Amino acid sequence: MKLHFLGTAAAEGWPGLFCRCEHCNKAKQLGGKNIRTRSSVLIDDTFKVDFPPDSYYHMLRDNIDMAAVEHLFITHTHTDHLHAADLEKRSPVCAAGIDKPLHIYGHDLALQSCLRELDLKTNRYELHLIHPFRTVQVDEETRVTPLLADHDKRQTCLLYFIEKRGKALLYGNDSGWFPQETWDWLEGKSFDAAILDCTKGPLTGRRNHMNIEAILEINIIFQDKQMLRDQGRIIATHFSHNCGMLHEDLEREFNPHGILVAFDGMIHHL
Repeated sequence: MKLHFLGTAAAEGWPGLFCRCEHCNKAKQLGGKNIRTRSSVLIDDTFKVDFPPDSYYHMLRDNIDMAAVEHLFITHTHTDHLHAADLEKRSPVCAAGIDKPLHIYGHDLALQSCLRELDLKTNRYELHLIHPFRTVQVDEETRVTPLLADHDKRQTCLLYFIEKRGKALLYGNDSGWFPQETWDWLEGKSFDAAILDCTKGPLTGRRNHMNIEAILEINIIFQDKQMLRDQGRIIATHFSHNCGMLHEDLEREFNPHGILVAFDGMIHHL
């Protein structure tokens, strides 16, 4: 399973669009892995989680064939995770050479956001309503189970447990500490990687988003319960400039624990 991290920032990006704080200014000066766009992951070039407003830039930067994406899973409707207006650019008037529909999976609000932008009569899209803890057979090789996140109480926010060809991935972003129902479902499960939200960095609190302390605690739980398989890793992502830690700072914090710090463009194979 190939994981391609297209973006690794929180909603404001890093540096923030209008921000003059020392952390954003430092990121501009240093460049490289300190430049972070809104979060999304591409799996095996055909499976995508979330569609942020930076998707066009991701396509240009990493030379991605976005038309090859067949399955798009939406976690929730915050604009850094779903910019549905750009999905309309897959319509016949904007995109040639497409012979398969894009399957879009999400809960009620996510699909309603897509319906406002997309013309389903074009046969370029198929929308699929999904529910927490009900497994979806995406294709012959891939099963996805939506899990509940602790993120925004005004809507159903989802995480995903993705299984393909004997590999398993826990996509745990955006979320604070997992709800008990999600912990209960994960009991007895094992996986090759877990992608986790680290928006808050060293700041206190683990509701809505996680911090470093929460990820280190989860790492211990995963190890103690043997949930991480051999060579399995936690990968931290979705960083906010408010946490004040640039890429090397985050690596110094996480490397001793065997936790990877994602950066834009990073490719990791399971």
